[in-house]
Amino acid sequence: MSDPTIRTITVNALTRVEGEGSLRVRVVGERVEIAEFSIYEPPRFFEKLVQGRAIRELPDIVARICGICPVAYQMSACGALEQALGIVTTPGIEALRRVLYCGEWIQSHALHIHLLHAPDFLGHESGLSLAKVAPELVERGLRLKALGNRIMEVVGGRAVHPINVTVGGFYKAPDSAALRGLLPELEWGLAAAEEVVRETSRFEFPDFTREYECVCLKAEGEYPMNHGRVVSTGGLDIDVADYERHFQERQVSWSTALQSVMLPEEKPYLCGPMARLNLCFEQLPPRARAAAESSGLELPITNSFRSIVARGIEIVAACEEAIRLVQAAAAAPLAPCRVAFEPRDGVGCHATEAPRGILYHRYEIGADGLVKGAVIVPPTSQNQGQVEADLRDMLPGILDRGDEEVRHRCEHLIRNYDPCISCATHFLRLEIERA
Repeated sequence: MSDPTIRTITVNALTRVEGEGSLRVRVVGERVEIAEFSIYEPPRFFEKLVQGRAIRELPDIVARICGICPVAYQMSACGALEQALGIVTTPGIEALRRVLYCGEWIQSHALHIHLLHAPDFLGHESGLSLAKVAPELVERGLRLKALGNRIMEVVGGRAVHPINVTVGGFYKAPDSAALRGLLPELEWGLAAAEEVVRETSRFEFPDFTREYECVCLKAEGEYPMNHGRVVSTGGLDIDVADYERHFQERQVSWSTALQSVMLPEEKPYLCGPMARLNLCFEQLPPRARAAAESSGLELPITNSFRSIVARGIEIVAACEEAIRLVQAAAAAPLAPCRVAFEPRDGVGCHATEAPRGILYHRYEIGADGLVKGAVIVPPTSQNQGQVEADLRDMLPGILDRGDEEVRHRCEHLIRNYDPCISCATHFLRLEIERA
């Protein structure tokens, strides 16, 4: 006979995610025994795939890991390879790389907020059903996403998997007139993003708070994106070269994705927009900081459901930064657009801030110009353990509710993280086993 004190909730498949995942929850009495966020997509073995490939091939190969944040993979790879090769890029190259990254943040955050996350707060099953009653909201999201894609086209050569990025810089300097052409839409985007912050800050947020160990990059004089030291709310402050001494990926039986833990306690941690705001608020550009302050968002942010507001603030920051950098780049065309190099033996590592959090790459290369080995740690593997910890903390407070409401709240919590399993989430089916 089945035990009436045991409740099992199984979500077999998630849709609208980058890849395939599921959720299994087992409750015994009032105790959450299992909360497993499972990623069951077959492993893609990119770290093995790049071995034996030419250095110049790497930015194009690793971009294919993600269709939403290919720039993050390209920037982390280029930074690591350039360190191994002893390449020092120019300020102009670094400024344009930041513009390119701004484009990715804008399109990724706009997609998540308007089509994947806002429906949870507004009582809709999807962005499509939301569009029927709030077309202006969805249209704004699509226009912001198009703006981000256009920036990636102008600087990176293509909106998805940019082709203008190379080790040492860019294959071709972007056209000055095309850069200037971005400014009117960026000005609109800045004002639209400020409205996003105002609107999302008025959403009704579930009462769920917890203390997070936040981890992100922190850079002098700018909000973290392409450079910085690794810092945490617990006092960690290390060079990226020491990353693997403090963080380690582990295999778990229920997921094909590795999970990162923070050493020596082997505890989960949080990266992404909330972590960046909690640790780097003072580095926000002026209008983004003003938008955050007027939203009423209190720091540190301890409720992951408020991450939607944090993403809106980062769209403001990305538009504001892009305007400043584009104006300067259009006035002074990039020359040279690429730093030459000769292959040599070496090891290099680099981390950047993808929309969802820290993305770490390390490469070993040979004098023959080929890659000997690679380590790639994406943000979702770093957040996966924290997602499960959040589920375990939240579930006891909602188990007295109906199965459908429990299912939706669990989905909503996972969507707070915008998991990039291969883009953010709805579940297809829910199976509940009851006595």
